[in-house]
Amino acid sequence: MRLTQASDYALRIVLHLSKKKGVVVEADTISEEEKIPKRFLLKICRDLIKAGIIESARGKNGGYVLAKNPEDITMKDVILAVEGTLALNRCQIDPSACSKRATGYCAVHKAFSSVMEIVAKEFEKYNFAELAKMDGN
Repeated sequence: MRLTQASDYALRIVLHLSKKKGVVVEADTISEEEKIPKRFLLKICRDLIKAGIIESARGKNGGYVLAKNPEDITMKDVILAVEGTLALNRCQIDPSACSKRATGYCAVHKAFSSVMEIVAKEFEKYNFAELAKMDGN
C-alpha cells in the first residue's frame, strides 16, 4: 500500500495546524514551512474543509485553522478526506471490478480486506494532539 502525495501533504497540513493551537495560518506560510506547492495545498485544503477537519478564514489575516480539537482528528480522518477510501485494490472500492464476483470473492480479496481493517484501526489510533507532541520540529 502506498499513500498518494496528497495524503502525505494533508497529514502535514493538519499536523502543522495542530501545532499552532487555534491560530489562523496563511496558506503561504504552510506552503513554505511544509514544502508543499501552494496550488496543491489549496486543493487539499478544500478537501479538508469539505470533511470538516479545517476551516478557512478570509480577509487580510486569512488562512486556515483546525475546525476540531487535534485530539478529535485521526490520521484515518485526514486520509479519508483526501483519498475517499482506504483500499489495497480496486475491487475493494468497486465490487463490480472483480472478475470473480459472480462466484464469490477470491481469497486475495478477503486477505486484502482483513489487512485493510488492521491498517484502518492503526490509523485511528493516532490523533493529531499526540502527533504534535511526537513531532520534533
